[in-house]
Amino acid sequence: MSDQHVLPDGKGGWNVKGAGNSRATVHLDNKAEAEKRAREISKNQHSELVIHNRDGKISRKDSHGHDPRSIKG
Repeated sequence: MSDQHVLPDGKGGWNVKGAGNSRATVHLDNKAEAEKRAREISKNQHSELVIHNRDGKISRKDSHGHDPRSIKG
């Protein structure tokens, strides 16, 4: 259950890559398709989704399983 990252591949495409993996899970031509596929994987694995910009900086995150259980307020 590793976090899923959407990363630029340096050649104009986008990779979906599990945290700590040396190779991409999937390579896609556009960011929207890469985000969609990464979200499917992340939901299935109940993991964190981390989306990067073209410059490699994190643009946003989404949690699909690391949320705390009910918190009393």
